[in-house]
Parts: sequence; structure tokens; C-alpha cells
Amino acid sequence: MAVVTIVMGSKSDYETVLPAYEILRKLGVDAEMKVMSAHRTPDEVAEFAKNAAAGKAAHLAGFIAAHTVLPVIGLPVKSSTLDGLDSLLSVVQMPNGVPVATVAINGAQNAGILAAQMLAMSDAALAKRLVAHRE
Repeated sequence: MAVVTIVMGSKSDYETVLPAYEILRKLGVDAEMKVMSAHRTPDEVAEFAKNAAAGKAAHLAGFIAAHTVLPVIGLPVKSSTLDGLDSLLSVVQMPNGVPVATVAINGAQNAGILAAQMLAMSDAALAKRLVAHRE
């Protein structure tokens, strides 16, 4: 299993989520992408979350965070009706005890960088690559 798994609720989110994967790979972080639905396959998502963690979009990030103590980053996705505000509010309104870090609406690259920053706390080589990327 990869160090970072990016989970999306449907294949239609692929282009929005791809920048997170690309920046992680550029920084040398082993990453993978999965399509999993908290609505259509909740048992599969729960089982995945108990053994790994990641997150993306609205309820999916919270659902995963409820099943793991590993860090979860929510990526609110811009929708056609409320420009992503609905997704943003869903991610940031998690109850105490179930945190989900959140980035900007459609801010996939920042989600990838934040994941790399978390990993860099115990990986000096990755921290140097992050510094070089920022410069």
C-alpha cells in the first residue's frame, strides 16, 4: 500500500484530484488514487479506513476520519449548484474528536503538499525537497 492514498467518491472527480497525486509524486512520495463511495460501498470504505487513511470531498473525508486515527485531509470539490460551499461546509463541520484537515475548494495541490508536510515531520529528505519546491 502506498504511503498516501487519495480517495475520490467517483471517477468524475479524477481531474480535480489529480494535482494532489502529481505533486506528491514530484516530491517523491509514494501515492495512489482510489475511487470509493461512502454511499454505494460504505463497508468497503470503512474497512479501507480502518487499515489506511486519506480523504477527499465532503462526507467521504469525514466518513474515513470516523474510522481511523490517521490524518485525513478533506478536499472540497466545486459543485455546479453552490460552487463547492456545500462541500467545504461538510468538511469543516466535523464534530470534536473527529478532525479533518481542510484545504481550499478544488485545492488539490495544497492537499498533496499538506500531506507531504505531515510526512516530512519524520523524513528529513522529504523536508528538503519541500523547501526546494517552495523556492
